[in-house]
Amino acid sequence: MSPTRDAPALSLLDNAPIRRGYTAQDGLANTVTLAAHADRLGFHRYWLAEHHNFQTMASSANIVLAGAVAAATERIGIGTASLNLSNYSPLVVAEQIGTLDALHPGRFALGLGRAPGADAWTAAAIRRGRTDGADFAELLDELLTYLHGTDPRVHAVPGEGSRVPIHFLGSGLYSARLAAHQGMPFGFAGHFAPARLQEAMDLYHSTFQPSQAQDEPYAMVSAHAVLADTDAEAAHLFTSVQQRFLHAVRGPMRPVDPPVDDMDPLWSPEEATAVGELLAESYVGTPDTVRPQLEDLVARTGARELILMSEPYDPQARARSYELIASLWAD
Repeated sequence: MSPTRDAPALSLLDNAPIRRGYTAQDGLANTVTLAAHADRLGFHRYWLAEHHNFQTMASSANIVLAGAVAAATERIGIGTASLNLSNYSPLVVAEQIGTLDALHPGRFALGLGRAPGADAWTAAAIRRGRTDGADFAELLDELLTYLHGTDPRVHAVPGEGSRVPIHFLGSGLYSARLAAHQGMPFGFAGHFAPARLQEAMDLYHSTFQPSQAQDEPYAMVSAHAVLADTDAEAAHLFTSVQQRFLHAVRGPMRPVDPPVDDMDPLWSPEEATAVGELLAESYVGTPDTVRPQLEDLVARTGARELILMSEPYDPQARARSYELIASLWAD
């Protein structure tokens, strides 16, 4: 499902969600199984998130998980969405992505982000006072020297000369501006920060500078998408997502809850509004319901690739949602 003149590339985003009553091991196993399903369905890429200290996600080591997904699949591209560069040594990142590329040539995209993917206490534990993310551009330059082999003293083996494509992923204007300046693909996190989506996309397109990596803008947008055989079933499944964001509004996130018949007893009107704002870029229903809405998203953002997060509680419902997403532009 690569982009064409008439349709965007269709990719998936996976947080390795941990369901209530199940373990992190179960979440990781479901991710690998569902990635293999997505591979058979012909999706363009499977993006794996990086999050730390969240009881609802097992995706803390996404570059390790990327290797497991690659081993379980044959064709689908695999991306880090994102690998939070300020958490790591650029040399180690170059070696890790170089190792994956050497084992599975041509299948990886290195999606980079600036945010830590964690709360302040966890970020401090990861970074050990090294950086607050303000030096992201310098870390990127260092990473590129190792990938391009321009440091005469230090070599990333493997990694040097691997030509793994780099994408910038973010939820604000900084990443959009940097991606445009560097002439690289840019993806916006519409699945949790929709308020600045349009502004970031407009900035990226209007300030893009062609580079050796990219001669024209390549915009990506992530969004929630829960598809089912009826609109009512999809809305029911989507209540698991709504509950997860309700917990985020109230405080610490919790494992993913089963769907409910009615959200009204669970939240106040103010909480419902807050969750609705966070989930503004959500597409729920049958393919006939969702496709025109996604076509509008593509038209207003110029997205060449849609990165859809589809995480109902039940893995079988997720698998069915994947199948229906894959059918969206089948004609």
